[in-house]
Amino acid sequence: MARGATVGGSRGMLPWVGLALILLIADQLTKILILGAFRLGDSTYVTSFFNVVRVHNTGAAFSFLAAASGWQRWFFTAIGVAAALFILWMLRSHPGQKLFSFALACILGGAVGNVVDRLMHGYVVDFLQFHWSNRWYFPAFNVADAAITIGAGALILDEVLRVRRSR
Repeated sequence: MARGATVGGSRGMLPWVGLALILLIADQLTKILILGAFRLGDSTYVTSFFNVVRVHNTGAAFSFLAAASGWQRWFFTAIGVAAALFILWMLRSHPGQKLFSFALACILGGAVGNVVDRLMHGYVVDFLQFHWSNRWYFPAFNVADAAITIGAGALILDEVLRVRRSR
């Protein structure tokens, strides 16, 4: 089926919106647990390379613009809302493209999860942290960030497979 073809119009996109909703709920539930059990900066080592830590990120990925004066909250919220609307339009247009729609659903669930945080708290709650020998720490992230990353990877894979099919 061609990228532009649809299966069932709006009805065909419902499973993908459902996946995004499941990811959103998982993201928000885990953040509620962290907010209830940890104070800002608290950390619990789970393994020699992984810990759970409560971090508040007022910026974007890797704390980009976190030190800005506060305008970034609304800027990143607007980007998240615009991305969500665009993704919903894309899902409606391409629900039969399974890998493509899976990728979009993951990104949608993650984007909305982080927008909810920005609107409710003014920051994104991050809590998953990997490290090496307690010296190198990967920036903390959350379920929404993981969903966005998986979605981005699936988008890349979808494009690689599409290019190979067109040869």
